[in-house]
Amino acid sequence: MKAVVMAGGEGTRLRPITSNHPKPMVHIANKPIMEHIIEHLKKHKITDIVATLQFLPSVIKSYFAEGEELGVNLSYAIEDVPLGTAGSVKNAEDYLDDTFIVISGDALTDIDLTKVVNFHKKNKSMATIALKKVENPLEFGIVITNKKGRVERFLEKPSWGEVFSDTINTGIYVLEPEIFKYIPEGKPFDFSKDLFPYLLKNGFPLYGFVVDDYWCDIGNIKQYIEAQRDVLDGKVNINMPGIKMGDNIWIGEGASIGPNAKILGPAIIGHDSMIENDAVIGRYSVIGNNAIVREKAKIYRAIVGENSYIGSNAILNGCIVGRNCDVKKSVRLEQGVVLGDDCRVEDSAVINPDVKIYPFKVIDGGATINRSIIWESKGTRTLFGRNGVSGIINIDVTPDTAARLAMAYGTSLKKGSYVAVSRDSNRASRMIKRAIVAGLGSAGIHCQDLRMSPTPINRFAIRSMRCAGGIHVHISHFDPQLIEIIFFDSNGINLSKGEQRKIERYFYREDFRRAFHNEIGETSFPTLTYEYYANALLKKINKTEIRKKKFRIIIDYSYGNSVLVLPQLIGKLECEVISLNAFTDEDKSTLSIREFGQSLEQLGRTVNTFKADLGVLIDATCERLLMIDEKGNRISYDSLLLLLIDLVSRFGQKGKIAVPITVPSAAEKIAEKNRRKILRTKLSATDLMTTALRKDVVFAGAQGGRFIFPRFLPAYDAMQSLCLSLEYLAKAKTPISKLIEGLPKYHLAQKNTFCAWENKGLVMRSLLEKTKGKKIDLTDGIKIFEDDYWVLVIPDPEEPVCRVYCEAESDEEAMAQVDKYLSLISKIICTQ
Repeated sequence: MKAVVMAGGEGTRLRPITSNHPKPMVHIANKPIMEHIIEHLKKHKITDIVATLQFLPSVIKSYFAEGEELGVNLSYAIEDVPLGTAGSVKNAEDYLDDTFIVISGDALTDIDLTKVVNFHKKNKSMATIALKKVENPLEFGIVITNKKGRVERFLEKPSWGEVFSDTINTGIYVLEPEIFKYIPEGKPFDFSKDLFPYLLKNGFPLYGFVVDDYWCDIGNIKQYIEAQRDVLDGKVNINMPGIKMGDNIWIGEGASIGPNAKILGPAIIGHDSMIENDAVIGRYSVIGNNAIVREKAKIYRAIVGENSYIGSNAILNGCIVGRNCDVKKSVRLEQGVVLGDDCRVEDSAVINPDVKIYPFKVIDGGATINRSIIWESKGTRTLFGRNGVSGIINIDVTPDTAARLAMAYGTSLKKGSYVAVSRDSNRASRMIKRAIVAGLGSAGIHCQDLRMSPTPINRFAIRSMRCAGGIHVHISHFDPQLIEIIFFDSNGINLSKGEQRKIERYFYREDFRRAFHNEIGETSFPTLTYEYYANALLKKINKTEIRKKKFRIIIDYSYGNSVLVLPQLIGKLECEVISLNAFTDEDKSTLSIREFGQSLEQLGRTVNTFKADLGVLIDATCERLLMIDEKGNRISYDSLLLLLIDLVSRFGQKGKIAVPITVPSAAEKIAEKNRRKILRTKLSATDLMTTALRKDVVFAGAQGGRFIFPRFLPAYDAMQSLCLSLEYLAKAKTPISKLIEGLPKYHLAQKNTFCAWENKGLVMRSLLEKTKGKKIDLTDGIKIFEDDYWVLVIPDPEEPVCRVYCEAESDEEAMAQVDKYLSLISKIICTQ
């Protein structure tokens, strides 16, 4: 016997989970409904199947192919225009030459099809309908039969006044091929509205067989959730995925569950999924295949689609999360929320009950969403952020993403150009870098593969080997799941906004240049790059001054790549060095905030123990330098920047000093004392590096331990910063603690406040209007100058927040002014 699976439905009432795939492909227990139906047919020895398709047929065809993986022979009949239920079966007439079954591909059932077929044959029926008694028959066709099962009355979707039975049509039919005589070809024609009333009126043998088995039409979100619950309660007999554990918990093959994770049955954990420590999976939850649930996330009565990511401390209550979604840390999804496929919900967002978010939407971090989002995009961000292109490894940033990024970057360069590529010690970085090399080659770009190298080495190689640009891949210093891809221009500095937008256009349009077979880029592996860098740097510093001082230094390498280069540099300066964490280790190069603090405490104790002149910590990216004075005390970021401004002003080459707009005004006091000039820049690293390219700039520095000495390299470089700092400290002939004491005092405060993307322009315009007549600076944000303080309000380019800075005559006054402007921003937003 053959079967027809009707699989042409759109499932409009199931949106947004059916917005971009057909209704039969909606997953129940981590399988498409249609797969459950095919398995059910096979159970009854029906293996010759034809599926009628209309909406997105390629999705179904690509998933099931010819049915060989399910052990059936599957064919397809595709409707160019909707033909109705009977018309779609008529469209498959060529496959059907004997008694056959028609079954819906989007209803879940375990009806005994063999009994229905036997009843049909016993009564020599032309058409037999499988019937089911339900509480609410309004959404279905109702049927009355006589004692022998012959249909006497039939009505499609009645009102309550028309209800004459609770026995409904399940959409499962056993038919004889003779019925095709009564179905017009190429015209919309329906079983319930057209064919069955015609057969009944003309006396053809039309029977109904009442079943007691499970049947559920998954027509809306409520029915979809009920079907999932029924599966978990064992009310329907289907092939459950995975191995059944205690308390009705099904665990898929390859799933990884942390020892302290808590799973309460009934529940389903999909294959190759990961549930981390202290996560809670509550009763009636379904976790999709390849999904990730991070530590301390809590999921109660929720359905999470395949390949989705649930961040740490997220809370999901009675909601549905579609496929390929990113739900970041501390997000809260309330009862009835439905998240469509490929959505991203940023940190700490709250989506309130019954809100529907359609596919491919982005929800801002910290946002509270009270209404459904269908067409508009909430806070769509650009591809590039302050740290290049970053995201969660194998979630946001996959090898495919990296290859396409590289192709976009390569397309922006001249064919045949050279690009320097490097990475840190992490295996994920190696994976992504290899994809980048492949993408660049595809665009006709040659690669100078520096393999595992510090970021400054890449920047130096670009300039020394005359490359058109560079790419460096590393893991975030504070989050091991985040990977960052940094792009450089031909000067070795971060790409400008214009260059970033150009790459974004190529990336989003997928408008990539494809190299011919004889134009594909080559990959070479330069040798002695570390030595060339060290020799070039040594030529730029006064080695004699440093050697005379004979510094004793404690260096914490943070398990980063700087250990590959810095020892040979410091050795030639004849410094006595005690090294900490002086080897690369991918498991230790990322630190938590607590571990970072402990490293600094250890460094301070070591300085005291060995009576060293100073201690330094070089972060794993080799771009940030932190310093400990000879007493073992940490020098704050602002004080270290001011110290270097003072040393450069006194002992450095003649020229200007560039700092961001947030640096305390003590920078100007130091510069004026030494007849120097301060240039103020925007906060972005690109803007500071671009300013450092000017011939009259001799030093540039940012808060956070990032410094630039452009006479060697116009970019952040902790190794260069340490060597030149040693030169100036040798010339100063004063302990670091005394130098810090001599710096002008400053009182700086800073706080952030949530500000939705659509409100940022309003806030800045309103502040500008309220500060008319006052002295202001619009270099970056709005900086307002008063007699004894200044306040800077700047909207963050990546997050839905505004940042407020203030420098005043005391810490208390600075914080009071910050709070005052935070209140003002809140009032502007509330009164819009």
